[in-house]
Amino acid sequence: MPKRYWYVILTYIIMQLSVFVFVPIIYALTPLGLIDANIYWSIFSFIAALFVVSWIMRPDMNTPQHRNATPAGQTILWAAAGLFMAYAANYIASSIETFVLGISPGSENTQMIMDLTRSVPLFMVITAIIAPILEEIIFRKIIFGELYKRMNFFLAALLSALAFGLIHMEPEHILVYASMGFVFAFLYVKTKRIIVPIIAHMVMNSVSVIVQLSLDPEDLENMMKQLEEMQMIIIGG
Repeated sequence: MPKRYWYVILTYIIMQLSVFVFVPIIYALTPLGLIDANIYWSIFSFIAALFVVSWIMRPDMNTPQHRNATPAGQTILWAAAGLFMAYAANYIASSIETFVLGISPGSENTQMIMDLTRSVPLFMVITAIIAPILEEIIFRKIIFGELYKRMNFFLAALLSALAFGLIHMEPEHILVYASMGFVFAFLYVKTKRIIVPIIAHMVMNSVSVIVQLSLDPEDLENMMKQLEEMQMIIIGG
């Protein structure tokens, strides 16, 4: 693996861990509360990481597209198709978790992100734009891409998808995160363009944030219950 890829991964790890160092400092030296300190540092660190990763990845950006890459005009079409595929995979994985494995639906990680976004709406930029870019570069282009050179698609996609799921720190929902990871890996292989899974990931996150922000917690809870009932009817529960 090229040395610059290790630098990208290291940048991502430092960004994730930096919250434990700088948030207490900001909290101690400013009038910000602990939650606000966390939010503003997260915004800064994600943006900084994106700039650093973009600088490190300059050689890849300047490399000509793969000769079998999907034409640029079809990028949006594949991203749209990938979006529906990701939603389908998410639905199937959620149903298996709920009705086969007995795992309660809902994500604490998602709820935390929504709470932060409601507190500081600017945080939506991280969830909807910056995080998907960084995650697709690291988990699809670098981790999956390097594994795919050494093994078949299924095993490479599985390992990179598991890493993608574990980084979200919700091992109980690893199936949901892994299912989306498989879809994004497929899009990357099929189109030979990392921008395709990036767009699909960005739109999926954006829709999720917008829908949840437009509903109050009670309406959202009722909607989740209705979806669960629909799943039971469809599956035959």
